[in-house]
Amino acid sequence: MKRHYDSDATRKTIAEKAAQLFSQQGFAGTSISDISRASGFSKGHVYYHFENKEKLFVHLAEEGMRAWGEKWASVSAAYDASAADKLYAIARFVQHNYKTPLLKAGQELAANPSTDPGTLQALYGLAATPMQAYGDLFRQGIDSGEFEIEDLQAATYLFGTLLGALCQHVFTMEEEALAHLFRQSVAIFLRGISK
Repeated sequence: MKRHYDSDATRKTIAEKAAQLFSQQGFAGTSISDISRASGFSKGHVYYHFENKEKLFVHLAEEGMRAWGEKWASVSAAYDASAADKLYAIARFVQHNYKTPLLKAGQELAANPSTDPGTLQALYGLAATPMQAYGDLFRQGIDSGEFEIEDLQAATYLFGTLLGALCQHVFTMEEEALAHLFRQSVAIFLRGISK
């Protein structure tokens, strides 16, 4: 008798097992055969749902960023605060939600010169979610009269780049020292845009 597969459940199981393996073994250290064995589905099923290992990883990264955005939206909605206070809040949020189980595997994939350019574009495109969140906070500050920003897009890019640069130290710097730098960065930024 032929086994029947629920396509959505199969895809979800493959993705969950792949995420565990990428987190434990890294991107290069995880093969499609490993994912097949861990998920209980054939390599053909893995390829059917994800085409290749890079596309599978991009799917996981996109799901992770979607969850990041939803979590921030929930945190942000609980703040009945000024836009400036929310900038401090998002800086804390970024610091504490940057280290994910897939982070090192993603950095490994992005640093590999043989990574497909489309994969790199998709990974770099994940920044759109936090950038939108920063832009929304700046827009709130402009609308409330807190901020004076001539170029919203440039301010958003600069703020995102600043926080992104600090995130590179989550594995190498003591947490409180890094938190101080996040707070200081927001304070310096606010001096340039506050009315």
